[in-house]
Amino acid sequence: MTNPILENIRRSLARTPHPTRSLRPDILEPRLPESEDSEVERFLLEVNKLSGKAERLEQANILSALQSLIVEQNIRKATVWNTPRLNQLQITNHLSSLGVELVSPNADKHTSAQCDLGITEADFLLPETGTLVLRSSAEKPRAVSLAPRVHLAIVRPEMLRADMHQVFAEAKDGNYLVFITGPSRTADIELTVTLGVHGPKNLYVWMIVQTSNI
Repeated sequence: MTNPILENIRRSLARTPHPTRSLRPDILEPRLPESEDSEVERFLLEVNKLSGKAERLEQANILSALQSLIVEQNIRKATVWNTPRLNQLQITNHLSSLGVELVSPNADKHTSAQCDLGITEADFLLPETGTLVLRSSAEKPRAVSLAPRVHLAIVRPEMLRADMHQVFAEAKDGNYLVFITGPSRTADIELTVTLGVHGPKNLYVWMIVQTSNI
């Protein structure tokens, strides 16, 4: 059924009708992953294209990397997910030793927003778009990745997934999912992009790799 108003406009502009489009778009086949090293490299490359700062990092170098980040971003307060992996990496201990004030990850949103740095892991990583997918829970509150001005995600290759088909197939527990593709950005009516208006201005991603044996 055609709309008579649109038909009149089309005739006055001498436009020809477009062919009827299918109501349902084609469903793409699931993406096949490449080698782990290729997927890691692609993911890091995409994050960096989006104004993030992503790199491979050996576990032994986490303390020195944190020290550099604290100096570079003038970090005074930080909040960290309370997860077994981040505890194993001694993230909070390292921050304390570097003079950073720690704020509970379950603090209210106003207190979280006063933090300079929020540190999380990720549950899934999408290499095609450089996207981090975070499941929220009591131990992994959303505010840690959304409120501070700097977000650091410490991730591992086993978090990589081929595409969203796989993510949604695994994420069926009803928890909120947070999709993060680069730092927070917005644009005005003249399409001038500004970072950090509605979330972190800086996104760091450290892909933890095995320590090299020399």
